Amino acid sequence: MSSKEGSGGFRKRKHDNFPHNQRREGKDVNSSTPVMLAFKSFQQELDARHDKYERLVKLSRDITVESKRTIFLLHRITSAPDMEEILTESEVKLDGVRQKILQVAQELSVEDMHQFHRAITTGLQEYVEAVSFQHFIKTRSLISMDEINKQLIFSTEDNGKENKTPSSDAQDEQCGTWRLKITPVDYLLGVADLTGELMRMCINSVGNGDIDTPFEVSQFLRQVYDGFSFIGNIGPYEVSKKLYTLKQSLAKVENACYALKVRGSEIPKHMLADVFSVKTEMIDQEEGIS
Repeated sequence: MSSKEGSGGFRKRKHDNFPHNQRREGKDVNSSTPVMLAFKSFQQELDARHDKYERLVKLSRDITVESKRTIFLLHRITSAPDMEEILTESEVKLDGVRQKILQVAQELSVEDMHQFHRAITTGLQEYVEAVSFQHFIKTRSLISMDEINKQLIFSTEDNGKENKTPSSDAQDEQCGTWRLKITPVDYLLGVADLTGELMRMCINSVGNGDIDTPFEVSQFLRQVYDGFSFIGNIGPYEVSKKLYTLKQSLAKVENACYALKVRGSEIPKHMLADVFSVKTEMIDQEEGIS
């Protein structure tokens, strides 16, 4: 081993042979030089960007929490006598979520959204899941990405309420209008998460004696699964991961429909939930073994 190498086998740098206090020879750095001034401006820009990123992360967390609460509220529809009252309450909660999204849109008004997308993607996916779940309960259909984006156009005239008349970006700046567009990836991931909520809705409705909902949900999930199958492996990595969970949800709903069709007349309605819970556990065990 060379004598210039230390005990770790790495060659020492040339300035390591000099004492620390002799390296700069007592010269102070002039903070008013053009180079130092440029780096100070870089520091301020990076600090501002980091602070904005942290604010967006907090807003995304709030959007996620409120969207989850809306989903939990909508699950009460299967056992509640007054469905319209719950839908009205869920709309109020979603309006509160949109006010949080308005703050996100204001933060990103002069920024490239894709530079901060990682900070807000979780909240946007959860919002898509909540909105699509409410839309399915109302219409038994899937809400489109364009419909969601139309709800995320805000103006100062109506204190943050949605502005239904689309406008160009130049008009947005003049009229004080903000918008936030859901990306296709966020939309697909939100719809994929929706399938798990529909599976729970199916099992809960059977437990309450509702025989029609499982077949409606099964047909809808089959259409969604076929759509995701067309994407295959050419889509984003996250979408392909969600496809396996979607397939599990579809299998559980189809097994519930099969039991209803074959043994529905033999099983009392108050025992249907117990039968399906046992079937679900068996499916989970089989998937764990495989």
